[in-house]
Amino acid sequence: MVALSCIIPAYNEAERIGAVLEVVSRHPLIDEIIVVDDGSADDTSSVALEFDSVQVIVKAANQGKSRAVCDGVRASHGSVLLLLDADLVGLSADRLTDLMTPVLEGRADFSISLRGNALLPWRWLGLDYVSGERVLHREMIAGSLEEIEALPGFGLEVYMNKLLTKLGSRIKVVPWDDVRSPYKSIKYGFWTGATAELRMLRNIAQTITLSESASQINAMLRARV
Repeated sequence: MVALSCIIPAYNEAERIGAVLEVVSRHPLIDEIIVVDDGSADDTSSVALEFDSVQVIVKAANQGKSRAVCDGVRASHGSVLLLLDADLVGLSADRLTDLMTPVLEGRADFSISLRGNALLPWRWLGLDYVSGERVLHREMIAGSLEEIEALPGFGLEVYMNKLLTKLGSRIKVVPWDDVRSPYKSIKYGFWTGATAELRMLRNIAQTITLSESASQINAMLRARV
């Protein structure tokens, strides 16, 4: 029986996804690994296919993170889902264990990482509400995949927050001080990266209003265990 499925959406991450998969593929608590190559123009899928334990879904065109994750959820079999970004630097087995065990042991319904290079306001609050590293029970989002697919490309995290807080989920925030996700300006160059950051912010604003964001953050902070 597949207990935990790891889903990794990836777009042009050939330089970084291999290091992530080196850690994920060897972790004893992860039963299934699915990489969704969201129309990459580089060798992302080729790198992922080098790992025998990894199932790779290759999309013909880039459709955004929300749809990529939905494709991964549909292809997965685990009752618990681990969502990971493909560009993490400094990821280790211990950090994965820290993120997964609160949910697997029933101490929380949902866990979320707080990376070492999260924005200063998130580190000050003790919550990065748009973090891409999450562990949750499959049933929490399985019935909402059509709605998630219709979201803007980067609307996934805030929509997921809305679902989970509505359910009254207990949330465990897991510090990942030694893990970081490169800023888009570093990955793609200043102007391309800045454009990507603005697109992400626009997607979030298209999904929830500023006041809803504030309410969401407050609800998540109160739900921490």
